[in-house]
Amino acid sequence: MSNAMSADSPSGTLPGAAQGGRPRPSRELLRARYAIAGVFTVHGAVTGTFVARVPWVQDHAGVSAGQLGFALAFPAIGAALAMPMAARLSHRFGVKPTLRVMLALWTLVLLLPGWAPNVWALCAALFLYGATAGTSDVGMNALSVETENRMGRSIMSGLHGMWSVGVLIGSGVGTICAHADIDARVQFSVAAVVLTVIGLVVTQWVLDVRPEPGQEEEEAPPHFALPPKSALLIGGIAFCAVFAEGASLDWSAVYLEDVLDSSAAVAAASTTGFALTMAIARLLGDRLVDRFGAVPAVRSGGILATLGGLLVVLAPHPAMAMAGFALIGLGVAVVVPLAFAAAGRSGPNPSQAIAGVATVTYTSGLIAPSLIGGIADATSLVGSFILVTALASGLIFGAGLLNPNRTGTVRVASGAVPEPRPKSAVE
Repeated sequence: MSNAMSADSPSGTLPGAAQGGRPRPSRELLRARYAIAGVFTVHGAVTGTFVARVPWVQDHAGVSAGQLGFALAFPAIGAALAMPMAARLSHRFGVKPTLRVMLALWTLVLLLPGWAPNVWALCAALFLYGATAGTSDVGMNALSVETENRMGRSIMSGLHGMWSVGVLIGSGVGTICAHADIDARVQFSVAAVVLTVIGLVVTQWVLDVRPEPGQEEEEAPPHFALPPKSALLIGGIAFCAVFAEGASLDWSAVYLEDVLDSSAAVAAASTTGFALTMAIARLLGDRLVDRFGAVPAVRSGGILATLGGLLVVLAPHPAMAMAGFALIGLGVAVVVPLAFAAAGRSGPNPSQAIAGVATVTYTSGLIAPSLIGGIADATSLVGSFILVTALASGLIFGAGLLNPNRTGTVRVASGAVPEPRPKSAVE
């Protein structure tokens, strides 16, 4: 975070305990890292639980593909209104208390979509879904950047990998429930209670970043923080990845059912496969980025995602489409973590920059399902994923925008000495 912010734990390192030229993280800092990883897992589990049962929600509410696309615009509206205010809430109350409240609300909102009897009730439920998801997303990414800066090495991809692990868990349970023909309202209720409890437990140990005494109002971010200029280019390249991710998460199951006539269980399994490849790529992402560099990693991912999109569009049977969705997940996996890390280094107010980039990228991911539905109504779902493929190819040409050389050195917590990024990570 910025120099005007402090945390509730010490500087985070043990002097004299060096490994590879870097101080060994303290026990408190390691605990904070594991705690924020738990937050990412819970957040992802909510998403995975919902998206795997989107076909059930669609059938229960009695909505067409176009109406479902319309309803899926409301998370974007909720996120767009709530996320820009996240930096202000965190500045006033502290990141940790804000995250605890918003994460609990996000897990509980999972109850609502399953009970929606029509498109308008579904729109209202998904508005709250987007608002709470987006605000908690900003808080957990802000704390991730702070934790990464204190540790002095890349952890963002791994943390986002834990989000994908959460999606995998949620969608995996959803696949089992769909196969067993379990009412999604029962599944959502159990998941909401379990995830709320886990979220309240793990957020006890995350860092808490607050303004220095006397600086609460002097350096408070605006109530509505648009992305700073330094973050616009970062948001642009991340837009391509998040659009492909959001479209695939929300529509892969529907695509397999409607276009390729697969069963509900097979369709739900496609979401699980997508989440699996994303989880694997993100968990390995920190090592890959350190070894090969951010730009080659993103460019290679763009190639894989583009090939995956082509497989989906050209697939004559479900197995080929599932492989395509898996490649899309593998290709876009590291882009969002690198975008948030770059945003945290892109200006004088990292929290505001993260909130701004999060607004662009996260909202694009929520807009994607709606736009996919609109195009599907006008043409077909195949036509929708032609757009996804085109945007995925943008990663190939825009990878250079996430070069850490463009955004300077890592910011560190108050009292710590800044260290430049490893040379291998700025290729």
